[in-house]
Amino acid sequence: MLVNAQVRRVAILGGNRIPFARANTAYATASNPQMLTAALQGLVDRFSLHGRRLDEVVAGAVIKHARDFNLTRESVLSTTLARQTPAFDRSPTGTLTAGNSTPLTDGASCVLLASEDWARAHGLPVLAYLTCADTAAVDFFSHTTERPEQNEGLLMAPAYAVARMLQRAGLTLQDFDYYEIHEAFAAQVLCTLAAWESADYCRAQLGRPVPLGSIDRDRLNVNGSSLGTGHPFAATGARIVASLAKLLAQRGSGRGLVSICAAGGQGVVAILERPERMPS
Repeated sequence: MLVNAQVRRVAILGGNRIPFARANTAYATASNPQMLTAALQGLVDRFSLHGRRLDEVVAGAVIKHARDFNLTRESVLSTTLARQTPAFDRSPTGTLTAGNSTPLTDGASCVLLASEDWARAHGLPVLAYLTCADTAAVDFFSHTTERPEQNEGLLMAPAYAVARMLQRAGLTLQDFDYYEIHEAFAAQVLCTLAAWESADYCRAQLGRPVPLGSIDRDRLNVNGSSLGTGHPFAATGARIVASLAKLLAQRGSGRGLVSICAAGGQGVVAILERPERMPS
């Protein structure tokens, strides 16, 4: 019990991260703590707080012991990220490090998926609509030397699923306000983006005469994603869907793309939308 302790107003936010900045098409340096900003804004809006009522803000992660680094890890500091030792391939060509790979963590997430009628009957607001989804899988094991261009990587299935889903939905890759791509590794995100931009890849692997094209990187994982918050298996997908639904609700309307790679060469993708005039 604290005796004669000065009462102070402190906002404690958990699960914040420092997203990677974009430099030369790579996640190379650290940028502003966008997730912390978003979390603080959500707290202020939720409780109608005014900035002058807060003495300080303490940011950290509640899922790790206080003696350990939390998930605003030193590994994402711009002065160290590009120089870290590779974690898997220790040769000079290795690129995956502790800083650009997802930390394995405990965690949980929950999404309530229901019909519009059910939500209305129970007095629940609709954040967004799941309008389209698709899955794909790739053979990442049977590599051949005769046609190496046909060999595929473990985490590239979302590239296929997105191409097929866009064709079904009658949309282009540029028709989205937000892109939520699971950051299993920074390299996976970059490879997926490069695949969509590559005319050769889209023609040889996806069977498309023209590339899907590039996206606006400022719309990608705007509040951070798995590299900072961690990757609790089986919970990440729901976290990404929930994050995008809340983004669309905060924006008021819009369309978002979900792209998630999974073990075994799988990929799950979806489109979430929120119309300008929501049904009452």
